[in-house]
Amino acid sequence: MLRFDLLYENKKRIKTKIEVGSINITYALSLSATLLFLQNISLYQFKNYQERIFTFDKRIICLTGMNGSGKTTLLDAIYFMCFTKSYFVHSDAMSVTKGKAGMRIAATMSDDKAHKVLCILRESGKKEFSCDEVLYTQFSKHIGRFSCVFIAPDDTDLISDGGEIRRKFLDILISQTNPNYMSDLIRYNKVLAQRNALLKQWQQLSIEDQSIIGIYNQQLHEFGTRIFTVRNDVAAIIAQKANSIYQFLSDEREQVTIQYVSRLAEKPLLDLLEQNQLKDIQSQRTNYGIHKDDLVFTLNEMPFKQVASQGQRKSFLFGLKLAEYEWIKSHKSHSPLLLLDDIFEKLDIERSQKLIDYIVATNSQVFITDTHFERIERAFTEHKELVQMITL
Repeated sequence: MLRFDLLYENKKRIKTKIEVGSINITYALSLSATLLFLQNISLYQFKNYQERIFTFDKRIICLTGMNGSGKTTLLDAIYFMCFTKSYFVHSDAMSVTKGKAGMRIAATMSDDKAHKVLCILRESGKKEFSCDEVLYTQFSKHIGRFSCVFIAPDDTDLISDGGEIRRKFLDILISQTNPNYMSDLIRYNKVLAQRNALLKQWQQLSIEDQSIIGIYNQQLHEFGTRIFTVRNDVAAIIAQKANSIYQFLSDEREQVTIQYVSRLAEKPLLDLLEQNQLKDIQSQRTNYGIHKDDLVFTLNEMPFKQVASQGQRKSFLFGLKLAEYEWIKSHKSHSPLLLLDDIFEKLDIERSQKLIDYIVATNSQVFITDTHFERIERAFTEHKELVQMITL
């Protein structure tokens, strides 16, 4: 049996309770607690915005407009302020308005006080990022300062694509709450690149130069073991949360599982590297390590991507991403921003309503896009006091 209750206590406190069989998860969300709130954001030469300023004064922001009107771009700009980069493109230059050089994004974020966040991409291609007028020398230091969770239609790639995108999902999730993890990940990837470069030159190296691989093996073992341990622990928690949320959305009709798969669960990474060194030399790449780990999803004990419908995929995506939201919320002094792009497409009315119930119950600022003004207005009819409608 599944029950999802929203209990309003003197309009100051919401208590959300999800009961799934023997699993009891209770979230007590205080509306007076520290709330991460985006007060305003200004865009200059960012994608299809030549120059625009947005001001926000409600907890739920609904953005409506035709395709191409800039709804998703605005969400991407918010993500940029949290992660120092776009959610959709790898190159900063691709975020600049076509035919222009350079861009600027500025935002005011408040938790216990207001903070000025600024990103400037100069015409030379140099990027500067600052918080409260203090420039970052390492952009990674900003990650986790202001947390957010983005859910976009293309995120179903998490289910259908290769393991790299699922590792990235875990890495982004953990890095927002664990700066040591991000540091280990950066160092692991640097050593991995150096080891792979060495393997490609192996036949031309002297015996003395080849001995360096032992140093790389030890470093990969050190960083990789710590990364594996954290991933393994977090994945188990995310699996439980995602399953509970998915069952809530699907009315407990289906059972999903998430398993973190890694060769490090079988033996130490140092042993794997040393025992398979010849294979690495022949293939000229490192075949074992945390860069090969994966998350395996099943639906009723069958491979999820093979048997799931579009509606099931989207519900599971919400389960994963909202589990990420719950994880971050439980490890930060404030709840992360929720950026929900085109969320009502391919969801039936029942699942849409349950998702709305979940959104209303969160103690977060939520940004939602939809092409249909009437649909999103109708969705929040009973919660108009929480909603700011913006038409683009």
